[in-house]
Amino acid sequence: MAARMTEMRQIFLLRHAKSSWDDPAVDDFERGLNNRGRKAARIMAKYLGKTRIRPAMILCSAATRTRATFEIIAPKLAGVPVSFENELYEAAKGDLLDRLHRLDDHLQSVMLIGHNPGLERLTSFLCTGHGEPQALSRLAEKFPTGALAVLETKAPRWAGLDEGDCRLVDFVRPGDLAD
Repeated sequence: MAARMTEMRQIFLLRHAKSSWDDPAVDDFERGLNNRGRKAARIMAKYLGKTRIRPAMILCSAATRTRATFEIIAPKLAGVPVSFENELYEAAKGDLLDRLHRLDDHLQSVMLIGHNPGLERLTSFLCTGHGEPQALSRLAEKFPTGALAVLETKAPRWAGLDEGDCRLVDFVRPGDLAD
């Protein structure tokens, strides 16, 4: 009997766009996007449309700035189910990995919209230097607001996803793209 081929799974890790610090009285969870952030989110929305990135599900931090980022990119992802989750706000690498472990195995791809330092640490942990050299180089510089890490894995089950199981296919920053 032939061995069953494992389908490639994709993970899209999107950091929220630049948030506003105009009003210091606003709670961190409630901070929205500033003008630069809205522009960056529109640039990333164009990129998502152009590349036809379409995850099977979106997990989004319930914080205002991540929701606002999602709302700007949402037209390019129409029909993709989204779950706004409080636990993704200020989530550490381990918390984010635990959330990925709980995904249903029928899902072949997921987008997680969240915050640093968790996203950057999760990306580095999952890839541990595996990937496209240019993408790895950009990630090593910084995981700025609005950036998207595109990972692939042959992990047969989400629950088994672990250190070094992914390959960084691309790392796109809004500043790298023409408006």
